[in-house]
Amino acid sequence: MIRFGPAGNSQSFYDAGYKSSVDAPKWLKSIGLSAYEYQCNKGVNISKEKARQIGQEAQKYDILVSIHAPYYINFGSQEEEKLQKSKEYIYECVEVAKEMKAQRIVFHPGSCAKVKRSLAFETAKKAILEVVNVLKEMHVDGIFLCPETMGKKNNLGSSDEIIEICKMDEMLLPTIDFGHINAFEGGSLKTEEDFENLLKKFIDQLGYERMKYFHSHFSRIEYTSQGEKKHWNYEDKQFEPDFEPLAEALCKLKLEPVIICESKDYMAEDALVLKKIYQETLEKRM
Repeated sequence: MIRFGPAGNSQSFYDAGYKSSVDAPKWLKSIGLSAYEYQCNKGVNISKEKARQIGQEAQKYDILVSIHAPYYINFGSQEEEKLQKSKEYIYECVEVAKEMKAQRIVFHPGSCAKVKRSLAFETAKKAILEVVNVLKEMHVDGIFLCPETMGKKNNLGSSDEIIEICKMDEMLLPTIDFGHINAFEGGSLKTEEDFENLLKKFIDQLGYERMKYFHSHFSRIEYTSQGEKKHWNYEDKQFEPDFEPLAEALCKLKLEPVIICESKDYMAEDALVLKKIYQETLEKRM
């Protein structure tokens, strides 16, 4: 079963009278969604009690919870202080994930804007593996670290780089952001074959069993020659990619990822649109 859900809370959540993310699982269940990505983009600023409450509500309403780690993470930095702080952000997210019963922590690998890409990438791989080893020593089980494919050319996170990172350890599960990849590669994802070839590349390198339930983000993204520029909503059809060919590829390859919608304003509404497209595709193929 593919799970669909939003990145954070749509405005309609608040318009419905809800004020706290503790209410998000109940609301998501009521509208037909089954996943939720809690946003720690600007820092890990949630109490253990609130995280525990969200986790309890998520279990009650069968909502799979993931956490998006802070944007400040930069495992490609050549400054030891920044590397250490990046590691601490992950450790903080792990503590929240334990309380929230979250299974996946999404993070951006880092930047290569100020140094040679190969140097930043090797630094990032070493730092990420150090984090994994620390978490294993802490006996952290049932939580995946999910490095995300990125959309800007000056960020680490091409599809090949994410595959190489995930090859290091089974605790690492890719977050395939299809809008980011399309922006990074200048409009590479248009047809069912395009999406199928991308997914097969991950499957060939990481294995089908590992990839069957991979993590993903989807939204339409405006881009320039330097990659990602801006997220838009699904109805903004002048921007790419389309979800229909991805739905076809997912059905054909029998993959069941978590799909988190990162549309500009209507994350939950668009997640429902994606779910509807997938269900119609599935029914058509049966």
